[in-house]
Formats: sequence, C-alpha cells, structure tokens
Amino acid sequence: MANRLRRSYYELLRDQLDQEILQYALVDSYANFKARKIPYPFVERRELKPKARIPSLEYEAQNAFLVIFVEDTIPAIHKKYIRFFDDNKTTKVNLLKTKTLSLANTFDRSQKYIESAEFVNVLRQLLSVDYALLIQRDPMSRGRDRYNLSHFHVRIDWPIADAAEDMARRLRYISKDLYEKGDKYAEDVQKKFFEYYAQPMMAGGRRTAAIVAAQYLRRLPCISTVYAGSSESRSLIRLSERGVSKATLVRFSDEETRALADENHMSVSTFRKHYAVAREGKNAVFVLQVLYSRTQHAKPPEDGKLREINPDPYWVTVGSQRILPMVEAWLYPPLPVNLIYA
Repeated sequence: MANRLRRSYYELLRDQLDQEILQYALVDSYANFKARKIPYPFVERRELKPKARIPSLEYEAQNAFLVIFVEDTIPAIHKKYIRFFDDNKTTKVNLLKTKTLSLANTFDRSQKYIESAEFVNVLRQLLSVDYALLIQRDPMSRGRDRYNLSHFHVRIDWPIADAAEDMARRLRYISKDLYEKGDKYAEDVQKKFFEYYAQPMMAGGRRTAAIVAAQYLRRLPCISTVYAGSSESRSLIRLSERGVSKATLVRFSDEETRALADENHMSVSTFRKHYAVAREGKNAVFVLQVLYSRTQHAKPPEDGKLREINPDPYWVTVGSQRILPMVEAWLYPPLPVNLIYA
C-alpha cells in the first residue's frame, strides 16, 4: 500500500512537472525567438515521422536541457554510469561555484523540493546547466515521500553499444553479447536502438544521452521519466514507462483554426483562448503532442525464444496526435488531430 501511494504521488508530481517543462521547452523558446526578432523555425510535420531525418542545425534561442525524474532513490552502485556525486549535489556551496543560480546567496535547502513555492524558479535557472538534472526521492525523509532536485550537471556515461545490447537482450534478438552474430548484426541492433526511442541514428548529444539514460534506468525496480529539450529538433522528448512522446509547436492558419474548432464543437474564440499559446496575425500557434507506439518487433516475443533482427520492418509508429490545452485550461481536454500523414 505504501508503494502504491508513492506511485500515485509520483504520477501527480510528474503531471505538474510535465507542464512546467513543456512551458520552458516550447513556449519560452518561442518567446526567445520573438525577443531576438527571429522567425520561429516550426517543425515540419514530416520530421515527426518515426524514421524522419531532422536537419542538423542547432538553434541558440531554443531551450535545450535534460531532466531525469525517478520514482525512488537511485542506489549509489549506479554512480558508475549515472554520475551523481557530492560535488554536484544541489548544495549552496556547489551552486555558488556554478555562478548560474541568482538565488544562491539566499538559497535555502527547502527550495530544491518539488513542494516548495520556489522550486520552479530553481528548476528554471538550473535547466540551462550542461548535462542533466536529477530529481529523486529524498532517502532521508521520514514518514512521507519527498522529492527534490538532488543533483545537477549529471553525466550519462553508459556506452551506446551497452545500451543497445541491453535492449536487444530484453527483446530476445541476442542471448548475451552484441557482437555474437557479427559486426553487421551489431550495427543493425544499434540503429534499431535509436528507432526504439523514435530518434534518428545521428541524434544530437542530449537526445542520445536521454535514450541511453532511459534504457539504463530500466534496471531500477521503479519507474522513471526522462525529459530532453533539443535545439535541433525544436521539441520536447519524454521517455517513460508509458512510451515515447514528442511535443512541438505548430502554426495553424485562420482557416485551419476554424476547421479544427468546428470539428471539436467549440467556437473559434474559445478554441484560441484555451489552446493557442501565441498569435501571429490571423495565424495561431499551438502545442502538438505526438505519442508513438511500438510494433511487435519492438516488444519481447510471447514465446520468449531467440529471434533474428530484420532491419526493414518499422519498430515504431505514430500512435496518436493531439493539440494540448493551455496549462490553466483545466476543463478542456487534448484534441485529437491528424497532421503528420494528412
């Protein structure tokens, strides 16, 4: 019962964290472009296909970050690959060394707990720090579960080959070693590892670190969530026990906005008020979330027997697409759309 209660609390906090990170990754990035008087580079819908190639161009105004949120506490034995030490704990002394947190001089340790009124400010200022932020349960709290931003500047040092090997063993494509069936087979497995997380083979540093971290954290007896903001893909990537999702900004013309409002039986003014995050003349900007589904090739076989990998079949497909409401629009649900293949 205690574990069930903790899981429920974690999921509640994660819902709140989803909103804060979505705001920072997309809406705040859009504001950055506008402040610099640079047209926002909206993602082409073909880039959201599972095997799509994303142009290798980084946008400085796009907020990039990496956050790991764990349901329990990561045991010290995992520090070999998830690098969290005393030197990068979120203590006042360590934060003063970074010179990135304006609150450091008045920093109180309670501010790093999710329940703190100042937590969002601390999170937002640390999101720009290189590598990852780690949010986990405080093992010292007694009587109730408390989650805090325990470490910053966390590096993911697990090799990609080891992550791909771990995935292939779980899916029964190999029995022990990545190279047990030859170099070509090992190369195919590593390509499929990126596809398993709906990422292109040449994904940038944070996206690669995110999928490696997500695979490694499967070793823990609890669930975890990895968020990655990419300056190349201009999207927020979310990896959890629920699968893979991407959120990005899309721009609708006045005609498209009216059509979508009509499809969902609401007025255009109501639709814009509760769903549009920005306006560009007669156009409106919305948040599109794409949830990906894994095919049978990306799931363990029912009979548990070893099988051969085939590079051709898709491992990931588009499961659903939806327009997300504004954070404060509690009474309005996500709206289903069909944009990628329309």
